[in-house]
Amino acid sequence: MENVVQATKAMCAACFEVLVSNLKKENTEIPVERLFNDEPQVSTCCPLFVTWTIGPDKDLRGCIGTFDQSSEIGDLLPRYALVSALNDTRFSPITLNEVQHLQVSVSLLTNFTPIQDPLSWEIGRHGIEIEFRMAGRNYSGTYLPEVASEQGWDQSTTLVYLFKKAGYRPNNPNRPPEDIVREVIPNLKVTTYESSKLSMSYAEFLQYIKERTGN
Repeated sequence: MENVVQATKAMCAACFEVLVSNLKKENTEIPVERLFNDEPQVSTCCPLFVTWTIGPDKDLRGCIGTFDQSSEIGDLLPRYALVSALNDTRFSPITLNEVQHLQVSVSLLTNFTPIQDPLSWEIGRHGIEIEFRMAGRNYSGTYLPEVASEQGWDQSTTLVYLFKKAGYRPNNPNRPPEDIVREVIPNLKVTTYESSKLSMSYAEFLQYIKERTGN
C-alpha cells in the first residue's frame, strides 16, 4: 500500500500528555479529540512504535510498539506511549522527574513487503521484521528503519544482531555475519516496511501546547 499516513506534532504531544497525566496520577481520561487536537489521522488503522529517549545524548529509555494493522492510531498511540515509558523490561519505568529531559518519537509503519532475498533491503529506508524456526524453537524480532544506519551496520550485520535480539545463539558466534545469515536463511522469513517518524522534546511539547491553547 502507499505510504499515506504521516506522524505529526499532535501525535507526539499526545504521548507527552498521556505520560504526564499518568505520572501525576490524574485519573481523568483525556478525550481523544482534545488529546490529538482534532488530528484527522487518528481514525486510520496503522502499526506504530513509540520511542522515549533522554538527555542531550538521547539515551534510550523505552521503545515498544505493535504490528497490529486493524486498530486505529487513536487507540494504539496512548496505550503504547505508556507501555514504552513504563513497561519496557530493559529499563526502569520513567519517572516524573525525568519528563523535562525526555524526547518522544512516533513511528507509523507502512508498506509491509515480504522479500525473498533477506539482504535485498535498503539501509536507512527499510525496517525489517524477521521470523524463523531453529532447533524446534520459534524466533522473531524487528528493527525500525533508523537502527541499522545509526549503528553503521550493513544488511548481514543487522540481521545477526536481530537474531541475537530475538534470542537466537548460533554455534561459533564469532564467524563472519554472512556465514551466520547463510545458516539461518533456509528457515528465515523477512518482511520490510517503511516508517513516518517524528520526534518532539519536552520543551517543544510545552511550546506546542502554548501555541495550541494561546496561553
